[in-house]
Amino acid sequence: MFVTQISVFLENSPGRLAEFTKLLKDSNIDLVSLSIGDTTDFGIIRAVMSDTEKAMKVITEAGYTARLNDVLAAEVPDCPGGLDSVVQTLSASGISIEYLYSFVRSEGKNAVIIFRVQELEKGAAVLEKSGVHILTNEEVRSL
Repeated sequence: MFVTQISVFLENSPGRLAEFTKLLKDSNIDLVSLSIGDTTDFGIIRAVMSDTEKAMKVITEAGYTARLNDVLAAEVPDCPGGLDSVVQTLSASGISIEYLYSFVRSEGKNAVIIFRVQELEKGAAVLEKSGVHILTNEEVRSL
């Protein structure tokens, strides 16, 4: 029910992101979804990759600090207020959102939003009960 995401800490300096993406390319690993947040010295890459196990092996063997996190991938109506309805549902149930990022947007279809919430199982249950489809690893990788 959850999607496995890899979080990678990357020095915030010229060329480091290029080195990282080249490592993935050379290892034939596809970035399915990606978010990058930065601070003055470091960035955090949050990504769903085509082969999580292989990616973790390649990334850690290259000396990067990385960890796995489970996240929710939720289909959200792609219209004004679509995201708000999902956020309000989580909020009303007392579920805190640590972060989120957009994954897929196709005109006329639902958007897919990646949510990192404190209580994954409760969050998934609350959303599914309200009619929100939670995607699996396989569904996300097939988009």
